[in-house]
Amino acid sequence: MQTIVGWHVDVEFTEEAGKTRAACLVRLPDGTEMRAHGHARQHPDDREQQRIGEEIAAARCLNELSRTLMRKAGGEIEEETHIPAHLAM
Repeated sequence: MQTIVGWHVDVEFTEEAGKTRAACLVRLPDGTEMRAHGHARQHPDDREQQRIGEEIAAARCLNELSRTLMRKAGGEIEEETHIPAHLAM
């Protein structure tokens, strides 16, 4: 039997004075909500390109979120096995 599960990650941006901030949220099937943040700053010599700031801020946000998910999974493995989990990224 094949089971299909989907997760949706929401990413929202705020931009002000050459700074872009991203906020990520994922809701897991067990009811857990995980949030993370990322940022990007425009170099003064660069021309205005909103999309690039969003991409960098989102990548940093998702990176933080992935590390949080790894810690959660590692904790769950340790609870089950009573052996330290060493998950690699």
